[in-house]
Amino acid sequence: MSKAFASAGDMEEKKITFAEIGAGLYAFTAEGDPNSGVIIGDDSVMIVEAQATPRLARKVIDCVRSVTDKPITHLVLTHYHAVRVLGASAYGAPQVIMSDTARAMVVERGQEDWDSEFDRFPRLFQGHEEIPGLTWPTTTFSDAMTVYLGNRRVDIMHLGRAHTAGDAVVWVPDADVMFTGDIVEYHSACYCGDGHFGDWGETLDNIAAFDPAAIAPGRGDALVGPEMVRAALENTRDFVETTYRAAARVAAKGGDLKEAWDAVRAACDPKFSDYAIYEHCLPFNVARAYDEARGIDTPRIWTAQRDKDMWAALQG
Repeated sequence: MSKAFASAGDMEEKKITFAEIGAGLYAFTAEGDPNSGVIIGDDSVMIVEAQATPRLARKVIDCVRSVTDKPITHLVLTHYHAVRVLGASAYGAPQVIMSDTARAMVVERGQEDWDSEFDRFPRLFQGHEEIPGLTWPTTTFSDAMTVYLGNRRVDIMHLGRAHTAGDAVVWVPDADVMFTGDIVEYHSACYCGDGHFGDWGETLDNIAAFDPAAIAPGRGDALVGPEMVRAALENTRDFVETTYRAAARVAAKGGDLKEAWDAVRAACDPKFSDYAIYEHCLPFNVARAYDEARGIDTPRIWTAQRDKDMWAALQG
């Protein structure tokens, strides 16, 4: 079976939705493309997730300017992936915040990730010529930090490994709203190629313990109301666990990566094949699950060449 590499053939523009999910809190979503969040304080604005290029970031800025003229002073990047961070320069935010682990991952693998993601999903890199280089934070934190946008408190926390080792969430306590990055998805496949399957469930539990009234996930529609929040948390958990269990059973028997691929497809296709970017994510997810099941704790660095070699081996 021959398929276009990753999402190289996905050139269809997505409809943007800008939804208020709490007082002065917005989710910028686009039918399974990467989401951004907006937090409006008394005197300034915080953005969560930059988008992949300055051109795409300006679409977020246009939405922000439809509801407020307050300056954008803070940009929070929940992890290091290129599609989330390389549009940062468009905001002109004096403060760019990451976890210290996420910054270390930019050092270790940021350029490789940029090269890899550019080939995987070219539509998300419209206007890539404007990207000035890798995105570096001005501020990092280990476990948690608090920012005040006037009187509005925003807590930025690392609640555990999941989508990456350095994932951050953003919690707005006056509204009980959380921006989770790619730890949580809604009707979109989780990308687990740099993930930690064994920790992901506990991190979801840590999110659930806040009892959010609404969540802005990494991809998919905003989740408003306890019922939607619970459903998305459990669905994300099911996706991650189903993927890992199937690959781990193969690894335990000494099977190879192609056998793991077949097993994960058999387990996941009936449940998740209609999810956004499912086919894109699956080979990377299988490769990482198979590695973790064989005791490789730190995800191996994806490069443009490793991507294509793996894809050809599994899809050919």
